[in-house]
Amino acid sequence: MRKDVRILLVGEPKVGKTSLIMSLVSEEFPTVVPYRAEEITIPADVTPERVPTHIVDYSEAEQTDEQLFQEISKANVICIVYSVNNKTSIEKVTSHWLPLINDNTDKDSRVPLILVGNKSDLVEHSSMETILPIMNRHSEIETCVECSAKNLKNISELFYYAQKAVLHPTGPLYCPEKKNMKLLCIKALTRIFKVSDLDNDGILNDNELNFFQRTSFNIPLESQALEDVKNVVRKNLNEGVRDNGLTLKGFLFLHTLFIQRGRHETTWTVLRRFGYDDDLELNQDYLFPPLKLPPDCTTELNHNAYLFLQSVFDKHDKDRDCALSPEEMKDLFDVFPYMPWGPDVHNTVCTNDQGWITYQGYLSQWTLTTYLDVQRCLEYMGYLGYSIVAEQESQAAGVTVTRDKKIDLQKKQTQRSVFRCNVFGDVGSGKSGFLQAFLGRNLMRQNTINEEQRSYYAISTTYVYGQEKYLLLHEVFPDFDYLSDDDLACDIVCLVYDTSNPYSFEYCAKVFKQYFMDSKIPCMMMAAKSDLPEIKQIYGCTPLDFCRKHKMPPPQSFTCNTTAVPSKDIYTKLTTMAMYPHVSKADLKSSTFWLRTSVGATVFAVLGFAMYRVLLKQR
Repeated sequence: MRKDVRILLVGEPKVGKTSLIMSLVSEEFPTVVPYRAEEITIPADVTPERVPTHIVDYSEAEQTDEQLFQEISKANVICIVYSVNNKTSIEKVTSHWLPLINDNTDKDSRVPLILVGNKSDLVEHSSMETILPIMNRHSEIETCVECSAKNLKNISELFYYAQKAVLHPTGPLYCPEKKNMKLLCIKALTRIFKVSDLDNDGILNDNELNFFQRTSFNIPLESQALEDVKNVVRKNLNEGVRDNGLTLKGFLFLHTLFIQRGRHETTWTVLRRFGYDDDLELNQDYLFPPLKLPPDCTTELNHNAYLFLQSVFDKHDKDRDCALSPEEMKDLFDVFPYMPWGPDVHNTVCTNDQGWITYQGYLSQWTLTTYLDVQRCLEYMGYLGYSIVAEQESQAAGVTVTRDKKIDLQKKQTQRSVFRCNVFGDVGSGKSGFLQAFLGRNLMRQNTINEEQRSYYAISTTYVYGQEKYLLLHEVFPDFDYLSDDDLACDIVCLVYDTSNPYSFEYCAKVFKQYFMDSKIPCMMMAAKSDLPEIKQIYGCTPLDFCRKHKMPPPQSFTCNTTAVPSKDIYTKLTTMAMYPHVSKADLKSSTFWLRTSVGATVFAVLGFAMYRVLLKQR
């Protein structure tokens, strides 16, 4: 909502503009009236809307046209004052003032106008019969009011209406000519309905209506009040209530009724609570709350955020198959202004046999977004209404900023849950196959992937000593001379070479020696395509000798050319090395160390699957 309101009074001389201002301030009719009142500011604590209000007078005798135009451009609302006992001043409203104001304001953002009939104490009749047709022809006119500066009739109301026209304008919400809500308003209220429909059954039941009421106005509705609301809708709209719940059509009808009855502030209160600005766009402050991210720290979702995202998945997984069909995915993202996930996402996270993103894949993609682009994550969670549904101050409350990695190294332990592995290798070395195998796809299934939908990221979960962790694999483009800081920033490096290509290992050796030999980032050598006959690498030493010389674990054999799902042991090893970079090189070469890790991973993967099935039955 605006931080202040600027009201300008214009009109013909002697209609009582200055008297209206002075009567408001002194609460009595002035005996001596100057040509023009000085600008006054009414403090926020004495205005109904709690917003500071500036009231500006205009005098033809003291001001030039240029000064008038400047005041018009600065005004948030303009009151055109006429005298109810002076026909000429009424005619001037349409012949002079409306064209003048329209010529000096932006056509795309018309300033709201209020027609003010002063000196009602001098006549017994009303001017409304003459004024209402003018109001109907000009949509920028918010309302009209008759008042008297002399006997103080409707003076406070006049300035309240002016303030209300700025803070709760009709223009963005409603089209008087068509007598219906505008499309942007319908779009915004539809999103609000969907966010409030916590079980996604297309109706707001009593609990959801109470949640909506409490969220918007900080007070619950009594049972009788709920029934009264539904009865009003039932009486006027056949499809407004279903199964004793409010449908989207009924919800939109209610807000149309509020606006038609002059209660715009009700609809505006709801819109602003759900993040909308005066143009019915989601506010940037709402979508992008402040979040401080120091260097060498990463961003992860916390427990509350995962619970929220799980509830969003659950309410859209209509067939309870723990995967999102294209229709379910479209429904989930219907509250977004655009589709946030492209086709490459299906090759970034786990999917089922039909290629639909699974529950695990869905959470993995959110984890990836949070890690790589936390601002985008905040925006997405804003569209879903995280701060409202989870009753948090903002989306930032769902994000954990991890501590500096240097502190993790000093303390020899980490509390992080997401670890990044950058995968290096020459063209054709098997990097893409290595990423896809992490998602459970063997070579046969990988061959069905559309090259245009290829992803350079893969993320899923692994288990290290009973702890579930996310491993994020990033395939680095093999341009040796142009490696960016982002290419080098990671928790572990995986160097992939093709055992059947004699020139493949040389690239890995060069990358290691130039970029990682003196760094503290652990590295692992991957002997890919191990199902093919091994050919001697044309290099100064064998890969095994190279690893011994640089105190790395021996090259790990890997293939995704399997009939079953490729083994995940290697990914567990990578995650373990990323979690414990301080572990001595001797330990990393110990078979006992890796045996403990692998057994732990297998046990907890089985337990995790069992628990998941139990939760699924409960759902």
